[in-house]
Amino acid sequence: MPTFTALTTLEGKAPAEALGEAMEGMEPEPTGIGVFEVEDGSGLWEVGGYFTEAPDEAELALLAAAFGAKPFAVSELPETDWVAKVRRELRPVEAGRFFVYGSHDADKIPEGAEPLLIEAAMAFGTGHHGTTLGCLRALDRLATDGFVSRSVVDVGCGTAVLAMAAARIWEGTMLASDIDPVAVEVAEANLRANGMEGRVECLEATGFDHPALEARAPFDLVFANILKGPLIDLAPDLASRLAPGGHAILSGILNDQADEVIAVYARNGTNLAHREEIGEWTTLTLTKE
Repeated sequence: MPTFTALTTLEGKAPAEALGEAMEGMEPEPTGIGVFEVEDGSGLWEVGGYFTEAPDEAELALLAAAFGAKPFAVSELPETDWVAKVRRELRPVEAGRFFVYGSHDADKIPEGAEPLLIEAAMAFGTGHHGTTLGCLRALDRLATDGFVSRSVVDVGCGTAVLAMAAARIWEGTMLASDIDPVAVEVAEANLRANGMEGRVECLEATGFDHPALEARAPFDLVFANILKGPLIDLAPDLASRLAPGGHAILSGILNDQADEVIAVYARNGTNLAHREEIGEWTTLTLTKE
């Protein structure tokens, strides 16, 4: 069955969501619609629709004009065996002692590695992205240097791979929170898949706004793999909930945004200990003096 996509970009979350909602009334009807923020600091949002019949390009042009979007780019996708493609392209990721893999690579776990099973269909955080990889490397670096934490929270957890990695090497119950209830469900499914029920508590929360997070603060280690804007907004709350001598591992930061994030956190008493660039993304390790 052929699949067609229609993609555009425009400024602002509200108009992007309104355009996505308006596309639901198209004929032929789209089988799915996605609205996503472009992760480059531009403020642009991408709106896309998927169709099993060629979409009405005149109607798309009218919608784009009505919502101030760029003209839609319409493409027909080739027939693809997506399962085979994922298995071929998403190979296991090694980040220090951690080995992130899909079930199709279960026979490749190296001896002595800390395995983390994350299927490619799960939410953001398979380990292949430079931000998640950077956070895992930062965690491995801290542990290798002798740091031990029993009070960990992963804010904006996605798959909860970071909280699970901490639970693999340290005792105690880690916390993982996300603003998206679907991500929380995915995180809980990943815990079951890894046989780690009870090692990570998954919460739906905005930042640190949850009774369980308040009760467990201050934390020895905080992960926040989100984006520059939310990281800057989170700085005062994160710093106030980080124990003296504790560490924060931050990512979701483009390389040219890192100095701004470092400066904001320094003003809140958390200073740079290490930075690593992987492709276009920077991961920061900060320490509260």
